[in-house]
Amino acid sequence: MNRLSQTMRIDIPPDLKDDLRRGTRRVRTAAQTSKIEMASPSPGESHRVGDSDFQELLQSVYDAAIIANLDGGIVDANTRATEFLRLSHHELCSLNLTAIISGADNDTLQTLQTSVENDRFILIQAHCTRRDDSLFPAEIAVNRLHVRGKLYFCCFIRDVTLRQQAEDMLRTVNNAIRNASTGIAISNLTGQLKYVNKATLALWEVASEEELLSYDLQTLIPDTQQVDTMIATVQSGEDWSGESVIQRKDGSALMVQVSVAGNRDADGELVGMVFSFLDISDRKRAEEAEKHAERQRVMVESIGAACHHLGQPATVILTSLELLMRQPAIEGPLSRSELLNSSMEAAESLRTMLHRLNDISEYHTDSYIDAKPGAGYSESRIVAVGEDV
Repeated sequence: MNRLSQTMRIDIPPDLKDDLRRGTRRVRTAAQTSKIEMASPSPGESHRVGDSDFQELLQSVYDAAIIANLDGGIVDANTRATEFLRLSHHELCSLNLTAIISGADNDTLQTLQTSVENDRFILIQAHCTRRDDSLFPAEIAVNRLHVRGKLYFCCFIRDVTLRQQAEDMLRTVNNAIRNASTGIAISNLTGQLKYVNKATLALWEVASEEELLSYDLQTLIPDTQQVDTMIATVQSGEDWSGESVIQRKDGSALMVQVSVAGNRDADGELVGMVFSFLDISDRKRAEEAEKHAERQRVMVESIGAACHHLGQPATVILTSLELLMRQPAIEGPLSRSELLNSSMEAAESLRTMLHRLNDISEYHTDSYIDAKPGAGYSESRIVAVGEDV
C-alpha cells in the first residue's frame, strides 16, 4: 500500500490560556512537560544525530527540521528550526515537542507514538511557540526515522503565515462575492459560466447554482451582437459596460446594467471574464415616469402660450367680421376689401399655426415671442412644433 495514502491529519488549536494572556508563559523544558517522559535526552543524544552525510542533508532542508525521541524530547534540529523558533541549538535540544507546539499535550504524543508504529505519516496543523512566546501558524509533517538502530520522530515545520493570510483574504473575498446584492458571475473566454453568486441566481430566477452553470452567456443575454461585443472588448484588453435585456427562466424580460472585466491568472494571462449584473428595471421605470411627467409639464405650461398665440389672429378675424356686419353698404374709413384681406391674413396665420401644432414631432420649450424688457409678456416659450429637431 502506498504510504502516502496513510497520512493522518491532526489539527491542534493554539494554547491561549490565561498564562499566555498575562505574558507569564515560558518555554517549557523537556523535564517540565509530561509524566510519560522517561528522561531528558542523554548527553550523546543532545549533540548531532547521524553521520556527516545525514547532517549535511538535515541542514540543507528548506523547512525547519527537528528530530525527537518517542517521548517528545528534542535531540537535534537544523539551522532553519533555530531561526524559526529564535532559540539556539542547545536551548532547542533541552525542550520537548509539546513546548514548541502550542496546545500539544501528553495525548498528542500518545497519538504520534501510535501513528508512527502503524507506519503512518502525520500532518499537524498547529501554532508553534517562539522564544518570546509569540505564535506563528505552522504545518508540521511527522514521520518516523531510524538512525543507528534507534527510532525517532522526524518533524518538518513550515511557517504558513503568508499562506494563511492569503487564505483568510480569499475567504473574506469569497464571502463578500457570494453574499453581494449585485449579481456576479465568472466565465471562460467563450462565455461558458464557471461561477455564479446568489444574487445572479435570483436575477434569472434559477433555483440551483448547478442549473445556471449549465448555461452560457448567450442563454443569459439573448442579444447575440451585444454578447459578441462584450467578448471582443474583453479579449482586446478593455472593460465593457452597458445595459442589457435578459431573459428570465419564466420568460419575462428584465433590464440590467452589465459590467464586464477580464479575469487573469497569476501570470497575467487572460483566462476568462468577470460579470457584474445590477437590476435597473425600477430605475428605468422611474426614469420613464419622470420623462412622462416632464413632457406633461411642458405641454401644460405651453397651453397658455399657445392660446395666447392663437388668440391674436382669432381676435382679428372676429373684429373684422363684426365691422363688416355693422358697416353700411357705402365705403367707410375701412373698406370691405381691407377688412376681408385682414381677415384672410389672420385666418391663414391661424391655419398655419394649427397645422404646425398638428405636426408636433418632439416636445421641448422654445422661444416664440421676442419679449422686450418691460413688455409684460407672461408667456414667452412654447413647445417646438413642426419639423423634427
